[in-house]
Amino acid sequence: MPLGTNNVTVTTAATFIPEIWSDEIVASYKKNLVLANLVMKMSFKGKKGDVVHVPAPTRGSASAKAAGSQVTLIAATESEVQVAIDKHYEYSRLIEDIVEAQALNSLRNFYTADAGYSLAKQVDTDLINLGRETNGGAGTNAYATGAFIGGDGTTAYVAASNNESALTDAAIRRTIQRLDDNDTPMDGRFFIIPPSSRNTLMGLARYTEQAFVGGTNNTIRTGEIGNLYGIPVFVSSNCDTASGSAGARVCLMGHKDSLVLVEQIGVRSQVQYKQEYLATLFTSDTLYGVQILRDAASTGAAKSASMFALLVPA
Repeated sequence: MPLGTNNVTVTTAATFIPEIWSDEIVASYKKNLVLANLVMKMSFKGKKGDVVHVPAPTRGSASAKAAGSQVTLIAATESEVQVAIDKHYEYSRLIEDIVEAQALNSLRNFYTADAGYSLAKQVDTDLINLGRETNGGAGTNAYATGAFIGGDGTTAYVAASNNESALTDAAIRRTIQRLDDNDTPMDGRFFIIPPSSRNTLMGLARYTEQAFVGGTNNTIRTGEIGNLYGIPVFVSSNCDTASGSAGARVCLMGHKDSLVLVEQIGVRSQVQYKQEYLATLFTSDTLYGVQILRDAASTGAAKSASMFALLVPA
């Protein structure tokens, strides 16, 4: 039987191939995000500029109304939070023709999944590092002030001191109180922990009861394992060990408005054939910025009233 003239070939369908890669990478990226799904996210796609200005109005107070008198006017000089769009990360592979011809489709599946995972991990890591800076913390390389140990939630963590301790119920309740004392809204809170703290919780009887593990919505968002005192709990391996921290890993309890992620270029994929290499260059990248959003203006060195860190062993 003679071949037809309207066959769909790799050549005629070439324009669809990058879309397949992109769809798979975006799916993998979204699947592997944890903290980025819990904090405020703003889209800056298609807009020019390298800094986003987010208004940060001051909360007002109610005034008593006396009969026959005018209302009490509230006036405040409002501030703003500036988010620099300065994080551009990419994932690239140069796939030679011989590989394209001989490799199984599983190779492409690995590359797309790996690209999505790598970019998601980078975004989450930047947010985790930012969380370390809340309440006067030192950020990426050490925790310094601002963080407490997981054993009681009241003892300050000292960088490189090995005084971190396993998570306890008392520390969880004390951290919740800190949010309550700062008038942080109940709705929108989260608790993100490293695998070592999940191991600790699984060893405590009260956290393996139906009240914690139960329900049908545990997998609504990636990493969610249960609920503690009305706060969803998430596990992330991105709660990593910072250099200079003597092996301590961070647990973050906060509110969705504590941090902000601004995306100027969402995860995208591009494919270009490089004849000089007889290979196809595949690149996936994203451009974004992160910043602490809710400042505690009245607490001096403290940088956020809506997120607190507990340090636990790795």
